[in-house]
Amino acid sequence: MAATGLRRRLERWMRPRHAEALPVRIDRQRIYVLPTPFGGFLIALLATMAAGALNYNNNPALLLCLLLGGATLASLLWTQLQLSGLEVRAVRGEPVPAGRSMPLHVHVGAPPGRERRGLRVDCEDAVAAPLSLDETGGETTLALPTQRRGWMPAPRIRISSTRPLGLARAWAWVRPDLRLLVHPAPEAHGPPLPLGAGEDAQARLHPAGDDLHHLREWRQGDARRAIAWKTSARRDALVVREFERPQGADVVLDWAALGGLGHEARIRRLARWVDIAERDGVRSLLRVPGHAPLGPDRGAHHRQACLRALALLPDGP
Repeated sequence: MAATGLRRRLERWMRPRHAEALPVRIDRQRIYVLPTPFGGFLIALLATMAAGALNYNNNPALLLCLLLGGATLASLLWTQLQLSGLEVRAVRGEPVPAGRSMPLHVHVGAPPGRERRGLRVDCEDAVAAPLSLDETGGETTLALPTQRRGWMPAPRIRISSTRPLGLARAWAWVRPDLRLLVHPAPEAHGPPLPLGAGEDAQARLHPAGDDLHHLREWRQGDARRAIAWKTSARRDALVVREFERPQGADVVLDWAALGGLGHEARIRRLARWVDIAERDGVRSLLRVPGHAPLGPDRGAHHRQACLRALALLPDGP
């Protein structure tokens, strides 16, 4: 723990120390190079050999030490060149519910004319991912843990390499001036979506409806309990029952109607209902404090707008 804390304090002193706008070009002034454990062992071994060769005036051994030392220095320089000239062009995160891992896409470009191998990308809380580049660049994706809803600053991203010989490790930090949106975690087990009302009310297919609508052929993913076994036996093929449930065209998801719940519990329930409404193709109207009503509408754009409004609600008392 003490070593980890010391390492993180040292990393805070490394460049860059402040957020920066993308794209960011990695030049030699922000690349750090240190020997790997194997490289450190080799350097100590060469130092010992050189001391012995000088003590015993053994010129062949001294020449061998100088040759190996030159190769080691060339390896350090070539490791640094693996990163020099790279350009972090874009960083993009896909909103996810709090508690899940956010896919963080890192797009990196490189000037042509130099082959780069062994590149890896990571950040403080994500597992490192390999980065492969072609003539125009490349992209890799990190799984970034999330904890709470709302805006989350983009983490410091590290690009590193130990090629070509694994004797040294070169790395550079990039701190994007970017915020990532985390949606609220929907309620895991809650009441069903409220029924809508209005002249456009109609019956919609629902796996747990009240009235049988029709029978259809079995498809992958259908629940076992929905299979009509007697009818399937007569037809010699699996068929399933589909039900219908009356639903209103517009469902009102009102913050004020959930007065018996706590602040965060209301947000999680409304997030759950937004997801259910989108899944069932129901038009919904969302009302939350401090925000104009959203909808009635449906579709991915409407769902994103509703979840964004819920995610950015201020913390409760």
